[in-house]
Amino acid sequence: MNTMGSLASAVRQNPWTSAFDATLLGIAMVVSLLLALEYEIVVFWDQLTERQRRIRIEEIFLLSVLLAIGLGVFASRRMKEAQSDREREMRAAYEAEAARALAMQDALTGLPNRRALEAAVERAIVQPPVEGRMHAFYLLDLNGFKRVNDEHGHAVGDAVLQGVAKRFRAAARQEDLVARLGGDEFAVLACDLGDRASALAIGERFVSALGNEIAAGGRTHPVGVSVGVALYPQDGGTAEAVMHQADLAMYKVKAGKRSGVQLSEAA
Repeated sequence: MNTMGSLASAVRQNPWTSAFDATLLGIAMVVSLLLALEYEIVVFWDQLTERQRRIRIEEIFLLSVLLAIGLGVFASRRMKEAQSDREREMRAAYEAEAARALAMQDALTGLPNRRALEAAVERAIVQPPVEGRMHAFYLLDLNGFKRVNDEHGHAVGDAVLQGVAKRFRAAARQEDLVARLGGDEFAVLACDLGDRASALAIGERFVSALGNEIAAGGRTHPVGVSVGVALYPQDGGTAEAVMHQADLAMYKVKAGKRSGVQLSEAA
């Protein structure tokens, strides 16, 4: 039943080649029948003798074999076409998924990019934490990175960013999303935290992650980070509001020309 269904589906998906093969099969059977009857094309049926109209058992067997072969070839071609269609669909789906993954990934660090982060924050807003708990959004801006680019070039700067990304990923919880927004800006989304102290402690981990200099280009480079933290739902009811509050908090740290963590004061 499944085989017949698959064959019927393959015929529907490839109507032109199916019609072509069916036509060839029909022609082959007609020609075989005419030969079995010793029929000449220019002679009509009523001009045949009774003996010429009679098909022998050997000819019936031969016609049956030819029909079986023709049907077998027809079915085989249809099933191969169906398999080829499935492989094309799977390949297209894989390529589309790979393209979507690349579109959500930062090429330099391999971290999720701004688009992926914004989508994750939107999902977190749609699925708020249980009462008494919170989501935390962190905006991280590196300190001293411009000097690395200016003094040692962008290749070394890129290596430093890759080192920073690895340290931030190691400092975050396994379930947290760490993203690179672009340039020397990173962000983190940590969901389902118990209180403000827990959110602050995670932020301190990112500061500590850059406590040691980063090796790149044959030397080490001192890089710090200013971290602004906003909480949902305390600091805003939308993704835009929460991210804005984290940005304001981060600039308060940045103004002090030091590395550190600042919780939003919007609540």
